[in-house]
Amino acid sequence: MGKTTTAINLAAALAEAGEKVLLIDLDPQGNASTGLGVEADDRDASTYELLLEDAPIASVIRKTDIENLFLCPATTDLSSADMELVSTEKRSFLLHDALRHTDIDPFEFAYILIDCPPSLSLLTVNAMVAAHSVLVPLQAEFFALEGLSQLMLTIREIRQSANRFLRIEGVVLTMYDVRNNLSQQVEADARATLGELVFRTMIPRNVRVSEAPSYAMPVLSYDSSSRGAVAYRALGQELVARHQATKRGG
Repeated sequence: MGKTTTAINLAAALAEAGEKVLLIDLDPQGNASTGLGVEADDRDASTYELLLEDAPIASVIRKTDIENLFLCPATTDLSSADMELVSTEKRSFLLHDALRHTDIDPFEFAYILIDCPPSLSLLTVNAMVAAHSVLVPLQAEFFALEGLSQLMLTIREIRQSANRFLRIEGVVLTMYDVRNNLSQQVEADARATLGELVFRTMIPRNVRVSEAPSYAMPVLSYDSSSRGAVAYRALGQELVARHQATKRGG
């Protein structure tokens, strides 16, 4: 349970709280799109057209079944994007430019979440160049912090070369089992190393969270009272509170 699960359910939690949210699926597997109920044969315009065919973003944005939650879906066409982008000038800034085009303004999104591919690629670089911040789901498992240190280095490189305003939004512990000594050790190490960057909210191991994607819906819709839904709702509230504190300068 990692990035896509968190992207879908955090987006749903923010939307449920009344925030207008856009989720951009940049993963060629398209799991975020499937998890929000958009079938593969129902994705006429996708993030592939957005990045590689200059499609206006307004033509790619579509409503989901969840009020306030919109989606830019992905298709398997994206799997060739890295090779196709190599020869493109400004190849790292395509998503950045698309998100700053005036045709997105009428939507008035409060939050735009980007679900990245699982590996560092030109698609991931596009996301980091376009984003204000990176939210890192950290599975409470062995070696978790080792992968995190590599991501931190990548973020530093992007900050130095293409997006000096990029920051780490925070780290959220997922698949947390309070009865498991390893989970507790990963939490202790993460908080000791990263301090306030680690969200107070932790996402527990929860069978409902694992089941929800097979029903093409977030866990908040699938089982609203489950421990997983409650946790993602709390994560959304904590994220909004952090942003409000930042605006106040606190």
